[in-house]
This record gives sequence, structure tokens and C-alpha cells, in this order.
Amino acid sequence: MAAHLRVIEPSNVNRSVPVRPANADLRQREYLTPDEVEKLTKAARDGRYGQRDATLILVAYRHGLRATEICDLEWSQVEWGRAATLHVRRVKNGKPAAHPIRGDELRALRELQRQYPDSAFVFATERGGPFTPDAVNRLIKRIGKRAGFSFPVHVHMLRHACGYKLANDGHDTRAIQDWLGHRSIQHTTRYTELSQTRFKDFWRA
Repeated sequence: MAAHLRVIEPSNVNRSVPVRPANADLRQREYLTPDEVEKLTKAARDGRYGQRDATLILVAYRHGLRATEICDLEWSQVEWGRAATLHVRRVKNGKPAAHPIRGDELRALRELQRQYPDSAFVFATERGGPFTPDAVNRLIKRIGKRAGFSFPVHVHMLRHACGYKLANDGHDTRAIQDWLGHRSIQHTTRYTELSQTRFKDFWRA
């Protein structure tokens, strides 16, 4: 007896894999100006953990730290004394460096250490342990909202703010590269290309 067979149309539908848009397409801005960093810092000081949060913003901005580098920062990386130094360990295969610690930053760190004497980490949670990158990002987002920014603020904006500030101050691209720990200078040129002072002497008599 012959089998009765019929052709059935396939029911599967080919769907394209969703692709996440680039950060630049999702966010209005990728960095903060120095005045905006100060505004963020002021809002941080008014919070429950004002000294810790304001110092975190200052150190992240001053040294161009990523979220993971903020979380992993230990007191053993701080060299006290007249030539106070921060020994920066970079992630993403970045180049380590020894950065000078300026007076305002040094005073803030000393006060922070008095508040958290038992923590090995510079920035400790209320339980005494280290932050996670997500927790740091949420913290900066909350402070940004308290500060009244009209755009979302995230922690990586502090690293970019450092790069643009150094470029606008006229520092050499290679020096900025070393400060931020970039292996490739292509990652650094974004700051000098958009520097406000790049063309300041053009057409000047």
C-alpha cells in the first residue's frame, strides 16, 4: 500500500540577531567637563558617605580610572610621604604607571583612611568590602541624578573627562597615553582631536 505523503511548508522564520547600538548612539555625552565634575563632587559630599564618594570621584577623574580599577584600588598602592604617589594598575592589558598625588587628593585620602582603617581597599562599601564595577556605576548614576544633570551620568565619563582635560591643558599626546595606560595611541588621539585648544593659535598674527 502506497504511503500518502505531502509536502509541508517550513514554519521556521529566519530572524536577524539584534545588535546593540554603539555607546555614542545611546548616550548624549561620553564625558564631563571640569565644572561638571566639580558639580558631581559637590553632590557627592552632601550624601550619606560624602567623604568616600567625593574622594572616589576625585581619584577616578584625576587618574582616569576605569570602574574595575576603582574597585581594585588598595591602600598598598598609595605611597605616602613628601613625594606621594599612586601606583596605578591598569586592566585591559593597560600599562601601569606611578602618578603623583596632589595636595587636595592626599588630604582626602588620609581622611578616608581614618574613616575606614580596617579596609585593605581604598573605596569600601558600608560592609567594609570592595565595590563591584556595577555598584560603582550605580553610585555615580545616583549622584548624577542628585546633582541635577539633564543627561545620564556613568562612571566611565570620569575617565574620558580626565583625557579631555589633559588634552585641553595642552599636554603631549604620548604623555596622555602613558597617563591613561593606553597600549595603542589610537585610543588617546580621540582626546587631542577634539581638544578645544588644538587650533587656538591658528590665524593669530
